[in-house]
Amino acid sequence: MSALLRASGVWKSFGEREVLRGVDVTLGRHEVVALIGASGSGKSTLLRCLGLLEPIDDGQIFLGDLDISDPRVDGNRVRARLGAVFQSYNLFPHLSVIDNVTLASRVVHRMPRAAAEARALELLERVGLADYARQHPDRLSGGQQQRVAIARAIATDPEVLLLDEITSALDPELVGEVLELVRGLAADGATILMATHEMAFARDVADRIVFLDAGVIVEEGSPAALFTAPREARTREFLARFTA
Repeated sequence: MSALLRASGVWKSFGEREVLRGVDVTLGRHEVVALIGASGSGKSTLLRCLGLLEPIDDGQIFLGDLDISDPRVDGNRVRARLGAVFQSYNLFPHLSVIDNVTLASRVVHRMPRAAAEARALELLERVGLADYARQHPDRLSGGQQQRVAIARAIATDPEVLLLDEITSALDPELVGEVLELVRGLAADGATILMATHEMAFARDVADRIVFLDAGVIVEEGSPAALFTAPREARTREFLARFTA
């Protein structure tokens, strides 16, 4: 499978603290890859670097054949090809739901408002929130806000969807509705790289699992291989927390 998104030897530090230490990771078109690891292992930082939200200290990041880590590349044009959803929903509180969803389509992609709103209403219908289109985010539950954030991220048909622990801020009863939406996106052929602590979901939905520990990829493989017979002792130790 040819790589749509690829990191090669990526290093990232914050002051004296090395967060990523020579990370190599690939994401093929229509592939779903789950990043797993303890809090502080570097998952969020890796996603932010891949999305050009953090500069890297060394290494390269490619989107297709384009080296997007090259400082001469227009980062805004690259980010317009990606969709990202984070732990906190990051909706604009002063905008209605539909204005949140259409913002990038209208401002970045110059889509006419009528077309952008038609697309947004289709997506809001899909995520079960069409009736809330004219509401403001503070009228929605956390799970509803996260579904709006996902609708916003996919409104521009991104080539890659980066999901960073999108259920970690949700009450347990709301986690399922958000994961079910991601399951549907994966079934539709979306290309997804997601950091998650939802091991059962990763096992069921991901094509490949990548285990990150202390800024290094320790092991990766199919869900069946990694969850059933991990090769590395550190992987076995981490997964034992979820099976004990």
